[in-house]
Amino acid sequence: MTDALWILLLALLVAAALAVVRRRLPVLFWWLVGYPAVTLRVLATYRAAMDACGLTVPASAMRRATARMVGRQAAPVPPRRSLPLPTGSGLVMRLRMAAGQAPEDFNASADRLRHAWGAHAVHVRPTKPGRLELRLVGWDVLTDVRPPRRRLRTEPLTLPLALREDGHWHVRDFRTVPHELILGATQSGKSVYLRNLLCGLARQPVALVGIDCKWGVELAPFAARLSALADTPDRANDLLDVLVDEMEARFRLIGMKGGTGPDAVLTSDVWGLPDKARPVPVVVVVDEVAELFFAASKDDEKRRDAMVTKLIRLAQLGRAAGIYLEVCGQRFGAELGKGATMLRAQLTGRVCHRVNDETSANMALGDIAPEAALAATRIPAERPGVAVVGDSSGGWSRARSPHLTLEDAAAVCRDTSGLIPELPRLEAFRPVVAQPSAVPAAQPSARPVTG
Repeated sequence: MTDALWILLLALLVAAALAVVRRRLPVLFWWLVGYPAVTLRVLATYRAAMDACGLTVPASAMRRATARMVGRQAAPVPPRRSLPLPTGSGLVMRLRMAAGQAPEDFNASADRLRHAWGAHAVHVRPTKPGRLELRLVGWDVLTDVRPPRRRLRTEPLTLPLALREDGHWHVRDFRTVPHELILGATQSGKSVYLRNLLCGLARQPVALVGIDCKWGVELAPFAARLSALADTPDRANDLLDVLVDEMEARFRLIGMKGGTGPDAVLTSDVWGLPDKARPVPVVVVVDEVAELFFAASKDDEKRRDAMVTKLIRLAQLGRAAGIYLEVCGQRFGAELGKGATMLRAQLTGRVCHRVNDETSANMALGDIAPEAALAATRIPAERPGVAVVGDSSGGWSRARSPHLTLEDAAAVCRDTSGLIPELPRLEAFRPVVAQPSAVPAAQPSARPVTG
């Protein structure tokens, strides 16, 4: 075999190996091939790409005068940049904008820069006045999302729940965004997001309360870690009464404990209390919230109005008392009845998976950013778990949660059942969990084969 054939065979083997690495280990492929190639392309075409996108400014008078002296024309000046630094999913450059430029100019040209540099996506983030961060993503990081190999540093009541399309993790911070609305149609990934949320909270000293009016089919697998569970509208109404009483008792505690003593500091919420006097946080998960709004009779209407009023009250005042709401459902619109829009206004965190109607997407994200609601309606059905995550600040991003099976989530809740805090008001609503039998199951007896 000639040397040319050996070289050709070796090149084919290397190409096949790189194709496998690119499919199975995209991070390794990025470090071996993607980052060097994209970096060289960015460095070689930076000035031309910025000029083509209209992101350059005329040269200064000094440069123009110097160029005339040597018989040349001064070229437009692009923004000053740092060296492209690698990240786990791409690279990042820090730019210093010229006078008259704004981050919106770079946002408008992000798609053109993506094509010019051969990246999967380009994201722009202002860091401080006059400076911004240009982040290039090398591949679609939402294709295969896995939990982070090293646990991210998080404070209490903060959970990394979903990977955003820019490579950062969406961290659910209850103290910053106390209440959240989660929407998604069947098989959209809403349940997987909720499983990650419950498993993350189950490992922390938090009281978990579930309201699932579909006879508990969604939240029953996590009963081992729940402090309370209501599976019918009547029981949900009683549980909300207890939660309102718990909230009022905590406000009385804040009034008595806050500011007592010569060195005490005045406080208006539970987090300003001493550690020993601080009550345990409570997270209330309301699954399929539309079931609370449905009414078939006048008695149902009275109960519905009462439950919605209590939910709104918890949403308005619960943050200071350490009570937080996670409201989930397949749809959420003003047609559900009285109080739906008012409750939505208190749920500042928004997570919208694929929904069946545009009204739900607008209800979830329309008041944050119209383009976010449009992005939610374009989530394909073959990509379950992809959602649009936003908050009341107006920022939003596509994200996807790591896949977590129901069996694994239920096992985490069983393993952390010893962390259930003592809350006497909720004892009457503690779900009954069947203990596994220690007697081994009887083996079926062998039967003769008959013809």
